[in-house]
Amino acid sequence: MTRKASHHQEEIQAKKAAETLEGQEAQAEVQAEAAAAGLEAELEAQRQQIEKLREEVIRRAAEFENFRKQKERETALASTRTLENNVRELLPILDDIKRLMQHIPAELQQTAEAKPFIDGVALISKNFNSWLENKGVREIEAKGQKLDVNFHEAITQIDHPDAESDTIVEEYQTGYTLGDRVIRHAKVIVAR
Repeated sequence: MTRKASHHQEEIQAKKAAETLEGQEAQAEVQAEAAAAGLEAELEAQRQQIEKLREEVIRRAAEFENFRKQKERETALASTRTLENNVRELLPILDDIKRLMQHIPAELQQTAEAKPFIDGVALISKNFNSWLENKGVREIEAKGQKLDVNFHEAITQIDHPDAESDTIVEEYQTGYTLGDRVIRHAKVIVAR
């Protein structure tokens, strides 16, 4: 072979090698783009999955918070109802103490022997009223007020020259509230 032919042959081989290399590079580029597109699709799928899981966690956290608040409300309500029932059961004892204090004969109040007993009953009454006050229990104002069916229960009506119609002239039984709830309505006598 001549040198020219050999050189020509080398050029052809170099061209073929360059074309093969370009083809391989193009093929590698296509494969890289396909791989990148696949990775992008997988990344997007993972992002969607993460977003879905994040929303699920947020929803579960909100559900738990609602559940916790509901249980707190239920516990507070149960506690309030228990206190309300206990106070309601103790009110007749307070009524008895009040009646006892109102009906102590005057001659007994003057004797030295009865004074410790009277003072003891007064102290019991004071402590009991203080305990009720600390629990949020309040007496319902009645005498001299206008009849309010939300707080008062009229047991009878009488003619009273000094009072307007529907004015409470006498309280038969004291009423009580616990917070904004009526535990027992005040039983009252109302002017006609």
